[in-house]
Amino acid sequence: MKKTTLTLMMLALAVCVSAANPYKQYTAQLPFAMQQMKAPKIPGRQVSIADFQADPTGSYLCTDAFAKAIATLSQQGGGHLIVPRGVWLTGPIVLKSNIDLHLEKGAVILFAPDENLYPLIKTSFEGLDTRRCQSPLSADGAQNISITGEGVIDGNGQYWRPVKKSKVTESHWNRLLKIPGSVEMKKDYWVPSEGYAKGEKGANMNVPNAQTEADWLAVKRFLRPVMVSLVGCKNVLLQGVIFQNSPAWNLHPLMCENIIIDQVLVRNPAYAQNGDALDLESCKNALIINSRFDAGDDGICIKSGKDADGRRRGIPCENVVVDGCTVFAGHGGFVVGSEMSGGVRNISVKNCQFVGTDVGLRFKSTRGRGGIVENIFIDGISMSDISTYAITFNMYYGGKSVAEVLADGDSNQGVQAMPVTEETPIFRHIDIRNVNCYHAGYAMEFNGLPEMPIDGIHLENVNISARHDATFQYSQNITKQNVNITLYK
Repeated sequence: MKKTTLTLMMLALAVCVSAANPYKQYTAQLPFAMQQMKAPKIPGRQVSIADFQADPTGSYLCTDAFAKAIATLSQQGGGHLIVPRGVWLTGPIVLKSNIDLHLEKGAVILFAPDENLYPLIKTSFEGLDTRRCQSPLSADGAQNISITGEGVIDGNGQYWRPVKKSKVTESHWNRLLKIPGSVEMKKDYWVPSEGYAKGEKGANMNVPNAQTEADWLAVKRFLRPVMVSLVGCKNVLLQGVIFQNSPAWNLHPLMCENIIIDQVLVRNPAYAQNGDALDLESCKNALIINSRFDAGDDGICIKSGKDADGRRRGIPCENVVVDGCTVFAGHGGFVVGSEMSGGVRNISVKNCQFVGTDVGLRFKSTRGRGGIVENIFIDGISMSDISTYAITFNMYYGGKSVAEVLADGDSNQGVQAMPVTEETPIFRHIDIRNVNCYHAGYAMEFNGLPEMPIDGIHLENVNISARHDATFQYSQNITKQNVNITLYK
């Protein structure tokens, strides 16, 4: 057989294999071992939400209709729940194994702004074990599930979230002050209810000072949920859908395995408090590809629990591929931490663009976290109009955005070394190459701990134009090859 003919046959076979599993290419030739990823297999049967007396006008709740449709499919072994064009107002939706929630073009699932529909449950929020309101869309321990289509899932987040006056227009602020029951909790800070204000006043890291059931219920509005909560699920696909306007974090896969996020748009208003687009926490084997993120907080964020709760869980976030994604407004484009107490390892970030984010590549932690972040490989990042740092490693995170830290003039100069314990965070073995950044406020920041410097960072083919140069504090084994920083006024 001629070599040309053999080559053509091999190419044809590769195309067939790729068509059979379009996700295979993303785990080939990684700098770490990772299994091939596949979309979950969903049985072919279908039902429509319209067949369960659901109202498409947004005038009546469809909560029971969604529950009945999912129960019907589940009893039959699974299938596709079709959501046609229309506005489907509903309370919480709970997915079960072997079910695809499919939104057709023109479909909007709108979660009702009524806290009575969302009971308090035990969960994890910002890496801590606590109680929050039930998430609008959730699955717990499910296998082979997907959310697909061309429609919109809207969390009605403006009902839940606080607002800082500095982040909105004067007319927007004045409209907020006129909402019945809302409170200007302190100067230039609006919250949606007295219960919210009470919860925040006594809270420690978003966990309220509540002892009795009555205490919890009194601050219920403060316990705003993540919009999409997937806990302990296996074989998950999110594809094509617009996820927007979440009460807190938008997408939160927690302790999931084999998850694919493909061609989604995740968006929140720029003023959305805790409005992270995606928080992948303590997950194993994940693809985040060809998607767009536009949020009021971090864009693509990798986590693994906070402090003692995270170390007790002890589940790292590992084997993650981020490829072909765009992040617009947000505190960070690609972010690790600050909740990384269970560890983060084996992460590949390629071919991404960050446009107008506060920070480009953001690594953050603090004393008390513990955990090891290692084997991070970043290759091919384009950034423009980054308001603070193109790249930052900061081991003194205290809850503020980088812009707030700079505005407040916070400094860690002269910090004293502490004993190294299980509470000491470790960042090491991180490879960053082929990065181009047009106009950043600051080029790079390496701000480690005196007792545990940032260790083993390789920078190659990095070109940054910025107002301020790079700074290095408590960092070691930083290697540079073709790193160029151009300062401009």
